[in-house]
Amino acid sequence: MKHGKLTPYLFLLPTVIGLIIFRLGPTAVAFYASFTRWNIRTPPQSVGMSNYAELVASPTFWLVFRNTIVFTLIFVPGVMVISLLMAVMVNQRLRGIAFFRGLYFMPYITAMVAVAMVWRWIFATRFGILNYVLSDFFNIANPPAWLADKTWVLPALAIVAIWKQAGFQMLIFLAGLQGIPANLYEASAIDGATRRHQFFQITLPLLSPITFFVLVITIIEAFKTFEVTYTMTGGGPNNASTTLAYFIYQNAFSFGRMGYASALAVILMLVVGFTTYLSFRLKDRMVEYAL
Repeated sequence: MKHGKLTPYLFLLPTVIGLIIFRLGPTAVAFYASFTRWNIRTPPQSVGMSNYAELVASPTFWLVFRNTIVFTLIFVPGVMVISLLMAVMVNQRLRGIAFFRGLYFMPYITAMVAVAMVWRWIFATRFGILNYVLSDFFNIANPPAWLADKTWVLPALAIVAIWKQAGFQMLIFLAGLQGIPANLYEASAIDGATRRHQFFQITLPLLSPITFFVLVITIIEAFKTFEVTYTMTGGGPNNASTTLAYFIYQNAFSFGRMGYASALAVILMLVVGFTTYLSFRLKDRMVEYAL
């Protein structure tokens, strides 16, 4: 069957249409709305750069921005390290290993509401299992009120998010580990290399392209975190756990400030875009394609 030059583009057309309608279209609308005062019920009114000027002058915005950065600095290394360790552990030819792979992946597909209910009980101040362990086994007289203390609420949410997300990154690392030729390990073992040397001299260098990919998607995931804040703390106490994505939701749907929320969304898009661009600029220093 002979195909014309337009045939490939016809196959791409549904994806392109979906991208325009569900991605580029809303992005353009949000960018336009960021220059307006709009509460959905009334037509938008142009206010120029007022929304951006307000958020720059707002102490709440800078608190929320700081919270997002702190959450990212905890979440990204935590997910990277734990998911890699899990991938190494399940990259074994053992009977029943598929069960453990599924077990480690299960938190990722578990509903966030169910996850929040369990972890809220774990972090409960008076009757939580974590504080029970800290007080009874480690003799800590006054364990922290994890979800009610400004100092501990972000690390607590990051722990929950790491626990839920790491299974997905584990699968990506596992695919990368299984793509490394086994003969490299066999040859190094003959030369007297230990497991530790094999990990740092063979595994990590050859896994660097996968590591870079996981790093980028994990950073993006950290900046747009929403569910864990919404289900566990609602941004409290006193905005101590409010992140940018949740702050956008609050302004848009709780306060009815769609224009201001759109300006926040544009800022979030720029931050994520710049971070991704910076990661790709540093790619050549981070990635090795051969030993």
